[in-house]
This record gives sequence, structure tokens and C-alpha cells, in this order.
Amino acid sequence: MVGAGDDRADAQAGQRGDALPVHLQISEMMIREIGAGRLADGQRLPPERRMAADHGTTVRTLRKALAELEAQGLLERRQGSGNYIRAGAPTRAVYSMFRLEHAQGGGGLPRAQLLSVETLDKDADQPAYGTSRRATRFRRLRFLDDTPIAVEEIWLDGGAGEIPPQMVQDSLYLTYKRALKLWITRAEDRVGLGRVPDWAPPEFAPPPGSVTPFIRRLSWAQAPGAVEFSRTWYDSDRALYVQRLV
Repeated sequence: MVGAGDDRADAQAGQRGDALPVHLQISEMMIREIGAGRLADGQRLPPERRMAADHGTTVRTLRKALAELEAQGLLERRQGSGNYIRAGAPTRAVYSMFRLEHAQGGGGLPRAQLLSVETLDKDADQPAYGTSRRATRFRRLRFLDDTPIAVEEIWLDGGAGEIPPQMVQDSLYLTYKRALKLWITRAEDRVGLGRVPDWAPPEFAPPPGSVTPFIRRLSWAQAPGAVEFSRTWYDSDRALYVQRLV
């Protein structure tokens, strides 16, 4: 029998305060594996106790993750038979707009290390967006699982509001929802080449000044105009930009 103590054990198992809850980490990872084709439609999952052990969590928490997948139409639970993947359904994944995946294959779980948060004037290299000349700038080191794969700089228009640093979570889009009631609904990416900025930390393998793949993104929320602009430099030896058409 599994009780509340198991949830406490998960909470104490090295989880950062800004990370997603463990059950959402598992469901997000599985959604990305479904999208990457590593979990195929109709595939039977291992027994729940083995899956829980593989994820280093409890059966109770694992079942919460599976319930999230079932609610999104990505899992069929057959009494006495097991759990089966149902690919192809639209998802409400936290990282649905995160396009970087492991270079060797598989989606991986996105994580982020916040490097700085500042409110500044927008620089001249940015396109026109929002209603203010100022924006909140987030600089982050991005990971897939435990592998550092990108550095990014995100600018949220000052007209959308300000977010205290202590409220920033792994997913900025989830942070926007909780702090500002702001939902990012779509984004436009332009992919090219760029030089790694001088503020990139040493954990990011390409050194400052080197040329890497580079993504410029504009994002829109509920209103007609874009509210966010971002720049991302990623390590093509460790990650690939993937866009699937369905």
C-alpha cells in the first residue's frame, strides 16, 4: 500500500524548488518520447513497478504520470492487460514548443538553469513586439536530461508584467501562466547560425565567439501582437532542432 510518505520521499529526492513536480517530469518525458517515435502507437509499457523503479520514484507518483497521459488520450489502460501507448492525439505538454532533442535520438526531459533575470531596455537587434520599450530578460543554460545543450536569452515585453526571480520555474511558459495569467499560444522560429555570446557559462561546450546553430523566436499570447522574443544558441553535437509535421 502506498501512502503520503511516498510523495514526501519524491519531494525530498533531490528535487529543485523550481523544477516541475516529479509526475509531470515523467509525463513530459514520455510525451516527448512519443513525439520522437521511441514510444510507438500500440506499444505496451513495462509493469508499473518496474517503470517506477526505472524513474527512481514510487508507484503512486508513476500512476499520477500515467493518469496525465491517459487524460490527454496518449495512453490506454486495459484492466488485467497493462498500459498501451496511443500516439497521434494533440497534447497539452508543458514543453510542446521546445524543439531541441538529443542528437543521438529521443526527446529527453528539458531542464533549465537560470543565469540571470533583469529588466532592461530592449536592444537594437530585436524586432518590434509588445507595447513597451523595456522587457524582462532571462538568461538560461538549457539541458536535455543532464546534458547541457543550449544557452538562451528570452525577453518578455514589459507591457505583459514583471515576474519576481523567485517565481521562475524550469518552464517559462508555465511561469507566465502562474505569475501573469499569460498563455503563449504560438511561436515563429527562424533558424540560422550565430556566435555564442560572451556570457555563456563553461558548461556549454562551444566556447564564446564560436559559431553554432541559432534560433530567433517570436511568441504570441492571447492578444494579437507578439509579447516575447528569444535567442537560442545550441550545441549541434549534442542536440538537433526537430519540427514534425502531422
